[in-house]
Amino acid sequence: MPTEEEVRAALHSVIDPEVGMNIVDLGLVYGVNIADNKLQVDLTMTTPACPMGEMILDDARRALKALAPDCAEIEINLVWEPPWDASMMTAHARQHFGWDPAKQAD
Repeated sequence: MPTEEEVRAALHSVIDPEVGMNIVDLGLVYGVNIADNKLQVDLTMTTPACPMGEMILDDARRALKALAPDCAEIEINLVWEPPWDASMMTAHARQHFGWDPAKQAD
């Protein structure tokens, strides 16, 4: 089975087309659990009304299937708690979008 780092690296290829950034840097991947023959990923969308949600989930499934052994069970859970917000982005994503948390407090 792949490691959590390998799973997250594979998910870097999944791009939210509305913003042009991968789901890992956007902070949409909430958790990775690897046990025995099962690979489970919890992820969210920036909003429950995300029109690209199904496409992002399909892309994530494809990325994980390409990484995991054929016998692996892959489960992607779409979760809404905690609600996503921009502070969950990596420093790379915040810089890309010009988001400065200090300025948001004003």
